[in-house]
Amino acid sequence: MLNIDDIYKDYARIVFKFLMSLCNDVDTAEELTQETFYHAIRSAKRYDGTCKVSTWLCQIAKHLWLQEMDKRKRRETSVLDDNIASDKSNLEENLCLTAEKMQLIKAVHILDETAKEVVLLRITGAFSFKEIGEVFNRSEGWARVTFYRAKQKIVKGRLE
Repeated sequence: MLNIDDIYKDYARIVFKFLMSLCNDVDTAEELTQETFYHAIRSAKRYDGTCKVSTWLCQIAKHLWLQEMDKRKRRETSVLDDNIASDKSNLEENLCLTAEKMQLIKAVHILDETAKEVVLLRITGAFSFKEIGEVFNRSEGWARVTFYRAKQKIVKGRLE
């Protein structure tokens, strides 16, 4: 039987960092971390031990994040920022920066799902390779190699 207090003490930081890598918002990550452990308590009977507890918790967290994204899409409204529109040079800078970000995002999204998650965890969540390995129930070396290969695919795709 799972002891949820021990699990929370051991894995709350990992789940929080994982969620931060997905949403990049402290408040949302904290809220979803709590929600993750609430769902873990409710589904503890179904945990069969075939994967690490951290992997199980991160899968719950990922599912909750996807639900949150669906909610946000439904509520989303388009708002024009008057400050950017009034300052033409600022607008041009923002457009260039946005274009560069879009190129990088497109390059990352071409990667397979696992490589994409490893890259996002590394660059947005500041996860160590050891922590990434733990999330995927793999070794630190696997995380390093996966990140390196994904980075090479991105660079190759940008040069072509």
